[in-house]
Amino acid sequence: MASIVEIKRGFGVRWKGVVRRAGVPTQVAYFELRDDAEEWVRVVDSDARERQNEIKRQKALDALRERCRNEHRTFGDILHRYLAEVVPHKRGAAVEATRIRAFLRTPISNILVESLTQAHFATWRDARLRSVSGSTVNRDLTILAHAIRVARAEWDVRLPQNPLHNFRRPRSNPPRERRLAAAEEVALLKACEDTRNRHVVPVIILALETAMRMGEIVRLDWSRIDLAKRSAYLSETKTGVPRGVPLSSRAVETLMGLGAEDRGRVFRRLTEDALRKAYARSVGRAGIRNLTFHDLRHEATSRIVEKGLTMLEVAAITGHKDVRMLQRYTHLRTEDLAKKLG
Repeated sequence: MASIVEIKRGFGVRWKGVVRRAGVPTQVAYFELRDDAEEWVRVVDSDARERQNEIKRQKALDALRERCRNEHRTFGDILHRYLAEVVPHKRGAAVEATRIRAFLRTPISNILVESLTQAHFATWRDARLRSVSGSTVNRDLTILAHAIRVARAEWDVRLPQNPLHNFRRPRSNPPRERRLAAAEEVALLKACEDTRNRHVVPVIILALETAMRMGEIVRLDWSRIDLAKRSAYLSETKTGVPRGVPLSSRAVETLMGLGAEDRGRVFRRLTEDALRKAYARSVGRAGIRNLTFHDLRHEATSRIVEKGLTMLEVAAITGHKDVRMLQRYTHLRTEDLAKKLG
């Protein structure tokens, strides 16, 4: 509140201006004229009111932040929110969600956020390496590090620094060099014919003929396929860069066998999870060991290289953003050259 007090003296009168606002220091000033006191009170009281409101807003904001911090008491709280708000917008959301749910079952998810240290993650890393490869652990660490970055930057989580910054990661596995033998391909397709899912056989043929990833094949749409020009356009890819894929005669024949339509998904009601399970069962029935679906992409890329295309041409087909990623296929060309030398 603001007030003006008259102070009588033996030789005259003075005016005392007083401004009091909760949370703001009281201010006092003396004047010879009442008009000057009133003007001072008006200005100072206005400033004090604004300062008081600012303090209230700051307290409300601090209270909100404290509530947010309380909502993220443990690392598991952060991961639950990350799983709900961030993961659904990512490519490969289903796989990432599975990884996070598995991590939520570990003791480290129950540790208080402010207590997280690199030692906690080192203990988890070493235990995890006893059952999975270094590459798998590194993929998990990438997800966890991003979750912490989002929590610190956007959710006001009280964590001085990211404990996974400059964290020692295990050595990744060397690139797989698994090739599919001709007899294995025959056995695999034969086993797939016995599955209830009629899409598995054409999917595998397309994988071997085009080097497309599983998700790219599952999302194929008839409206983006031109059988006359023998091409397919992928609007959604792992790298986020759309690309066109040339279709071999075998790929075109396979698609025609499905009954081409004007629009809609080529493999309707087929999900990556369903395909992954059907493929795993077929590989087991075929008696084939150590053959992942992604190995089919490697096999297809190797076959394309063996046909004599340049690395740039191969990258345009496979969607590799860095031609250096294809260097591991160059040994195939070297072997062919050696044969030509005699």
